[in-house]
Amino acid sequence: MKTLLTSLICLVSFISFAEDAPLAAVQAADDVRVAAMKSPDRDKLSAIFSDELRYAHSSGVVDTKASFIESLLKGSTKYLAVDYVERQFTFPAPDIALMTGSANLKIGLETGPIEPTLAFLAVWRLEGGQWRFLAWQSCKLAPPTK
Repeated sequence: MKTLLTSLICLVSFISFAEDAPLAAVQAADDVRVAAMKSPDRDKLSAIFSDELRYAHSSGVVDTKASFIESLLKGSTKYLAVDYVERQFTFPAPDIALMTGSANLKIGLETGPIEPTLAFLAVWRLEGGQWRFLAWQSCKLAPPTK
């Protein structure tokens, strides 16, 4: 009985660790993505963005990997701050992670700075053993009432 209980505890610990590993990896990948967007570097952005990236901004503009990287490098869009209010991950399939939540952003645009609070859905996909940023969709949240 003692051996069975010990084996069960080991199995539960192993399963728990196995479930935590993808979560830690995709959280780390998202941290790398945010840092790369705040200090744009073509190689870093190319490495974290999927070749099939579809980035739908809250303004309605939709970027591909190439167009988004160019916008960041050119400085027409500057991510100055990304502060998550909430960030959650779910794994609907072994190689897919959905990231949902909300964030306060500070963005420099050619028309001037904006500070939206966004609700978002992001999709991460495991590609060649690396979590890569596949899609983003966001909408502006109304400011809190006073």
